[in-house]
Amino acid sequence: MQADETKHFQVIIVGGGPVGIGLAIDLAERGIACVLVERRADIQQIPKGQNLTQRTLEHFRIWGIADALRAERVMPSDFAIGGVTVYDSLIGEFWAAPPGREAVQTYFREKNERLPQYKTEDVLRRKLATLPKATCLFGWTATSVAQDADGVTVEIANRDGEKKVLTADYAVGCDGAKSLVREAAGIEKGGVDFDQVMALVVFRSRELHELLMRLPQRSTYRIMKPGLSGYWQFFGRIDVGEGWFFHAPVPANATRETYDFRGLLHEAAGRPFACEIDYVGLWDLRVSIADRYRAGRLFIAGDAAHSHPPYGSFGLNNGMEDAVNLSWKLAAVLKGWGGDELLQSYSDERAAVFNDIGRNIIADNIESDRVFLDRYNPHRNRGEFEREWTQRNPDDGTKVGSYVPNYEGSPVVAGPPGAVCAAHGTHMLKAQPGHHLTPFELGSGQNAFDALGRDFTLFAFGAADSVEALAAAAAQAKVPLKIVHDTSEKAHQAYGATLFLVRPDQHVAWSGETAPADCAALWARLTGR
Repeated sequence: MQADETKHFQVIIVGGGPVGIGLAIDLAERGIACVLVERRADIQQIPKGQNLTQRTLEHFRIWGIADALRAERVMPSDFAIGGVTVYDSLIGEFWAAPPGREAVQTYFREKNERLPQYKTEDVLRRKLATLPKATCLFGWTATSVAQDADGVTVEIANRDGEKKVLTADYAVGCDGAKSLVREAAGIEKGGVDFDQVMALVVFRSRELHELLMRLPQRSTYRIMKPGLSGYWQFFGRIDVGEGWFFHAPVPANATRETYDFRGLLHEAAGRPFACEIDYVGLWDLRVSIADRYRAGRLFIAGDAAHSHPPYGSFGLNNGMEDAVNLSWKLAAVLKGWGGDELLQSYSDERAAVFNDIGRNIIADNIESDRVFLDRYNPHRNRGEFEREWTQRNPDDGTKVGSYVPNYEGSPVVAGPPGAVCAAHGTHMLKAQPGHHLTPFELGSGQNAFDALGRDFTLFAFGAADSVEALAAAAAQAKVPLKIVHDTSEKAHQAYGATLFLVRPDQHVAWSGETAPADCAALWARLTGR
């Protein structure tokens, strides 16, 4: 291959699903020259990854495409996004429709959204095409990945047999559960394998929509059924009136040609209904987690780093958090004000959060459901079942409210002593180091979230001398810093600190009443130097 066929970038992204595109957008908007390599020229039209959290929509807001995303919504704008849990079948007597993510809306700048992933991906692709710093190579496949002390090399090819060599300072694998980048990096993947085959059925049925008029209008319907070892049967709307997808456990020997998937749909519904099946897929129920997300100049994100069953909308949303967490750190290092420890903190922070999700939320919930279904049955003891059913489905939003990914224990956050990074926590207005900044109206009338800069932001409710000391130390370390002065006592009390620093990914990095004695040391810690 000729040398002039090789082109150098700052970051190569292998894999152009939503996570890879999100990473490319964030890098390009930070002025980093990146190239995206994606084997699919067209977008896969399978309705997965539909639930987008408030946090994910905040990223779209920052990228200026939240309205464009909402315009692509397939379901009516006022249709509820949450879910219903039903015992035994869709026509079962016992059901619950507890609050969904709307219960924690106060703590986010955007509302959550629901639409098929292919719609989301289309919005992201259109945005990426407008960014001069991003090069898009759709229809190209990475065939080899290598690194040395000076950079990375990625060989790619298209269907016509044309080949190219790309070089960069860093490469990120957003290339799915069978990641080539992860393999090249020598990163191992562990987790929990449930030894259970699952089916995905995409179908159309107006009759099912009519059947579900007995239940509250929701986007998803989860069936807890005895005998399924805690695994769910799960109906999800693509639109309102006809389009559906369905997940359920099936026998290990099930095939698309021999298994009665229509009968499975009817059994889960509790009665036959007319339907047209458009697609059937089979997948293995497992939680896979990489032991680290970085090896030298190679990084992994999204499904390449963590994959799991579609329970709780953790996949795409956590992949976006990977992208935003990694993007600003790569940009900081490439621009000269971030240190290597900052890059390492990506793995420290994100791996810890998803370990908590995979092992302590998803796997534990499956086991908890299994124990419940084995122990309680309305046909054996109706009163006992009803009491436990009510307790498991609280109507106060507490289940949603306990999911609070945070980086309190990060080496590049000035968090409390003995803290750890985790997916569990407590939503709060307080500007707590390691936690996402809660939006709140400032004295100026502007929301604090909208006042954030693209790099570090210092909020100051007084303490002029401390502000000056922190700003001088930032300038000395060449750290870009925006300062937001405010006099609102209400905001001051809500955030619980006179001063606090917010990272480029909208997480609080430090807070205090006055500047620390050694501001240079603080900046060295926060920037991994």
